[in-house]
Amino acid sequence: MKELRPLDLGIAGKGIVHRNLAVPKLVLMAIERGEGVLTETGALNVITGKYTGRSPKDKFIVDTPAVHDDIAWGDVNLPISKARYDAIKAKVLAYLQGRELFVNDGFAGADPKYTEAFRVVNEYASQNLFMHQLLIRPSAEALEDFKPDFMVYCAPGFQCIPEVDGVHSECAILLNLEEKEILILGNQYSGEMKKAVFTAMNYVLPKNGVLSMHCSANLGPDGDTAVFFGLSGTGKTTLSADPNRALIGDDEHGWSDDGVFNIEGGCYAKCIGLKRSREPEIFDAIRFGSLLENVIVSDEGHPDYEDGSLTENTRASYPVDFIPSAVIPGVGGQPTTVIFLTADAFGVLPPISKLSRSAAMYHFVSGYTSKLAGTERGIVEPTTTFSTLFGEPFFPMPASVYAEMLGKKLDETGANVFLVNTGWCGGKAGTVPRLSLKYTRAMVTAAINGDLNGVPYKHEPYFNLEIPTSCPGVPAKILDPRNLWADEDAYEAAAEQLSRAFYENFEKKYPDMPEEIKAAGPQPTK
Repeated sequence: MKELRPLDLGIAGKGIVHRNLAVPKLVLMAIERGEGVLTETGALNVITGKYTGRSPKDKFIVDTPAVHDDIAWGDVNLPISKARYDAIKAKVLAYLQGRELFVNDGFAGADPKYTEAFRVVNEYASQNLFMHQLLIRPSAEALEDFKPDFMVYCAPGFQCIPEVDGVHSECAILLNLEEKEILILGNQYSGEMKKAVFTAMNYVLPKNGVLSMHCSANLGPDGDTAVFFGLSGTGKTTLSADPNRALIGDDEHGWSDDGVFNIEGGCYAKCIGLKRSREPEIFDAIRFGSLLENVIVSDEGHPDYEDGSLTENTRASYPVDFIPSAVIPGVGGQPTTVIFLTADAFGVLPPISKLSRSAAMYHFVSGYTSKLAGTERGIVEPTTTFSTLFGEPFFPMPASVYAEMLGKKLDETGANVFLVNTGWCGGKAGTVPRLSLKYTRAMVTAAINGDLNGVPYKHEPYFNLEIPTSCPGVPAKILDPRNLWADEDAYEAAAEQLSRAFYENFEKKYPDMPEEIKAAGPQPTK
């Protein structure tokens, strides 16, 4: 494998460049450099400082003529001029001169037809370990001829000057989609790298006829594929790590004419409240080679997953093959079941409901959930949000591009679609416990196995949903949220409030959506 010089990375001067170090060496150097400590399981734990979650208001896309008409500009996809970008990049490359750098070469996209090569330049060994585990790891032969499609520079120590650089804070995530470059500055939270790569893939893949998705996916013993859409904290990682099914991936996938493929080579699991009894696959994956972020660790090296004093967004990253049932390479067939996951803090959405094609399009575009504490900077309690495509911050093109592709895929495959509430039911968040994972798993299993196809359904009027009247392994009472509220008037008020929020969001953001899709969602009360 060819050694790299700083000049090969566009950096002048002399310096040490470590290319594709083995995991033990990266862990050792991270410890020696004071970046983190080993836990009793062998995982490396780091504290990421001010930023313990993504900072979406600090993310920009370089506005060039080649990409301008492709991007859905607005509050999510913020523009920055090419001149501003070039000036910042020049300062970053100067900042990196003479520093010890860590380079990881990896792939995004497990289907070779759609693979993009990423070269990541890191200031920190621990962040290089993260990208080694999260990208798809090339073979020795592939590394010999590795030619990056994208260059990523991650420099947490570089502080932007907002009034000079034209950004919002000392932190900036800058995507130059035309020149295939990414700068991640002033922020040590590794999730920014992961999601910047995902955003880039969400631009590249649709141009190649592939629907890119913020979802997990797994494979049944008979080869049936299921995908789970949802924002962070709704259960994508937890529910896809099923001991009875093989894991394709936990967060990012493409859906091509051949089926589903993982974009990543690793997993990034929330670990607040993690217990082996509830999530053994994830718990056991946190071992040597894994990276923990912001977990409180005792002097004896014991990680306390109950302690959210630094952030509720404590995280574990590890290679996907640390999950025993992982599919390598991460590819599956055409999905037979599509599940939309939401964490409803109002406590009024049914635990599971079946969606028609039009209702599926409605909820895909709406992307309702309650953002959970810590997943983004400033989120300290469950907050109602409508995040287009269940991942609005990561999709640079108009929602219609991805929605039309999903509709076509559903027409072609005939996949069953379900909406699953993994949040609260029977009362608002904070007044009742979150829905039992045991029952959620049973409902998801029933949906995937086809056990809900022949049961009677009843119509739920507030949200225009169809609720199964029975489900194997689940008490029938909990299937209808109305049954669980002690105060029926309080239920009516909460349901009315959320259904109106659905309606007003859709009318505001998607006024030109076809009438049959509008009609499939909640309607205003008379």
